[in-house]
Amino acid sequence: MSQRVRIGMVGGGQGAFIGAVHRIALRMDDQFELVAGCFGRDPENTRLTGEELGLEPSRCYASWEEMIESEAALPESERIEAVSIVTPNHVHHGPACTALRAGFHVICDKPLCISLEEALEMKAAVAESGKIFALTHNYSASPMVREARERILSGELGTIRKVYVEYLQGWLSEKLEESGQKQADWRTDPARSGPVGALGDIGTHAHQLLEFITGDRVDSLLAVLNTFVDGRALDDDDMILIRMASGATGTLCSSQVCFGRENGLKIRVFGTRGALEWDQEHPNDLKITGEDGVARNLRTSTGAVGESANALSRTPAGHPEGYLEAFANIYKNFASAVRGENNSMELPFPGIVDGVRGVRFIGAALESNKNQSWVSLPAEDC
Repeated sequence: MSQRVRIGMVGGGQGAFIGAVHRIALRMDDQFELVAGCFGRDPENTRLTGEELGLEPSRCYASWEEMIESEAALPESERIEAVSIVTPNHVHHGPACTALRAGFHVICDKPLCISLEEALEMKAAVAESGKIFALTHNYSASPMVREARERILSGELGTIRKVYVEYLQGWLSEKLEESGQKQADWRTDPARSGPVGALGDIGTHAHQLLEFITGDRVDSLLAVLNTFVDGRALDDDDMILIRMASGATGTLCSSQVCFGRENGLKIRVFGTRGALEWDQEHPNDLKITGEDGVARNLRTSTGAVGESANALSRTPAGHPEGYLEAFANIYKNFASAVRGENNSMELPFPGIVDGVRGVRFIGAALESNKNQSWVSLPAEDC
């Protein structure tokens, strides 16, 4: 096996959710060795987390700045090679740019950052450093998402006319942030989440999935951003009409106040010769309706799916695989890229362009909501 990639983590300490997910993902294929970290703003949190993870105390740092500076000073054979950023949104830009400029590869949770100014600086840092940058829009690494993309790009559905994507949750139907729940607390705080709530947290997933599956881009939009829970500072429900560059039209909905919904990310695409549908809560299935009107349900790890989907499948047919496995697919391909290995897979993971597109999408939605008008998105990041 190729040598494990030495990686350090920013964020993901005691009480965090997404950090543990990233650690499971980076271990799943045994491609990484977590050797350093700054796991929170509180040094005691970092100490305890590092102790639980079995890290050397000297490589559990009080700040991400100290981690990057100290690791860069170590011999090349010992220092980290990459940084995983799993913090709230407002602490993506600083660690990412600093790590890239110090010569480290970066894998970062979504959304990319909290402003277009930050996004463009991160894009420039990636270009100037020549280092690998991955963004963990994990759903794009699900086998049946890749199958859907392959079928659309092959022309199987004909000309795409209509696209509908929704991401519905219900966990913020009440003002959970007042209970001290950590995940609700930062996601509803403009200082840490940025200018949007649900739109940044899950709407950007829906946007990236839509553009990835169709191979198209959102050209313009008309957005209504709602805040249904009294006293909440950010949106918790969003409805957006969209026009694609190809001429297709549709809707994008992201909401965290749909009572009883868990993680309802779903996409439907309709063309002149067929249609397809994928539901994240049933990730092994892809529903296809052909030109003959016959509806079929394709399953992972079967002869019904193509090479791209099979390359991402990890279990025999009939065994569920989804959220964690998709995360691990991104980490596995990121490790391959860091080591400079050949990877024949098209678009092995989302990158800086996806991130900048997501920030532009948020900005356009905010402008549209404010002015109650259609807003165009620029094409230069495609």
